[in-house]
Amino acid sequence: MKKTFLLFITVLLGAFLALAGCGNQNAGSGEGETEQEAAELPDTGALTISEDIPSGTTILSKGPNGEEAISAKTLNLSEEDIEKVKEGNYKAAIVMHYAGNDWSKAQIDGLEAAFKRMGIEVIAVTDGQFKAEKQVSDIETVLAKDPDIIVSIPVDPVSTAEAYKKAAAAGVKLVFMDNAPQGLVAGKDYVSVVSADNYGNGVEAAEIMAAQLEEKGKIGVVFHDADFFVTRQRTEAFEKTMQEKYPNIEIIARSGITDPNTGEKIASAMLTKNPDLDGIFAVWDVPAEGVLSAARTAGREDLVITTIDLGTNVALDIAQGGIVKGLGAQLPYDQGIAEAILAGHALLGKETPPYVAVPSLNVTQENILESWKMVYHTEAPDVIQQAAQ
Repeated sequence: MKKTFLLFITVLLGAFLALAGCGNQNAGSGEGETEQEAAELPDTGALTISEDIPSGTTILSKGPNGEEAISAKTLNLSEEDIEKVKEGNYKAAIVMHYAGNDWSKAQIDGLEAAFKRMGIEVIAVTDGQFKAEKQVSDIETVLAKDPDIIVSIPVDPVSTAEAYKKAAAAGVKLVFMDNAPQGLVAGKDYVSVVSADNYGNGVEAAEIMAAQLEEKGKIGVVFHDADFFVTRQRTEAFEKTMQEKYPNIEIIARSGITDPNTGEKIASAMLTKNPDLDGIFAVWDVPAEGVLSAARTAGREDLVITTIDLGTNVALDIAQGGIVKGLGAQLPYDQGIAEAILAGHALLGKETPPYVAVPSLNVTQENILESWKMVYHTEAPDVIQQAAQ
């Protein structure tokens, strides 16, 4: 019964990660189809995540087991390292929890681009369809192809653990997105976990809210009502920032969601009960879309909404100068590059940190087009470009 409940909740988180996570990039983690293919990586020089990501950004998140985060900005493979990796004629597989959204697509694009640069053949990209049993089957199928590397995000860290242990026992280098399967140990069973700075993105959403409200007002919070590390970090960061830095902004309403599509219903009830709300934070962009709809229905065009994850619908509202004033964004393409770099380090016998995070990104109307390009490594869809003009 406990495993069934965990799997059910994990499937709900998958909706979040459709993240991005998840509109929708992503937690990790949003949806919305990008209109152009991501640009290829340079074929000379060291392999790193984007140089456009600021180097001075402090990573605020800690790993699932309390690990201190190492910034993905510090990772690189030199040209000499890349040549050594190429000599190995290695093979990699990408085993996703779900592959049908922009967050997953951007991760896969980043991984494939980096592996291409490293001379590593991608022999499989699988879609677990949010089903643990499907992902276990995918892992078994992939192992039959004899990969040297598997990059994956577990659908359920409990029920998939044995399959990943089998891969580790076979000598496969495992790199995880966002979370590690239960019972596996960094440095022994897997290389590293790579995630967005979810705590940092929660802080970004709080800072945007505070600026829009001129540091005073009453707000509500729509949080993820499940015990998940990624979403918990986001909400904790937002609320702690408000409580400690902005004492004149009072959180007077909190409502949890398990189904991301209930955002409108929950926000409508929150606004009815608290007509004096000045703003609402939603833990990712899909429920934020529901908050946006509820605000419009209630005639609350003055409401301030902030969230996390750069999905198409919230990006469009930001570009138009609408109710969604800004968000903290993940960088899934660069997360994929970081995962590939760590796999390369492992193949070369180099020591790897147990937890790596990609810096957070503050997104507002002023930088919406530049932010889209940084997140997805492609130009924003025409509808967003036109709205931003």
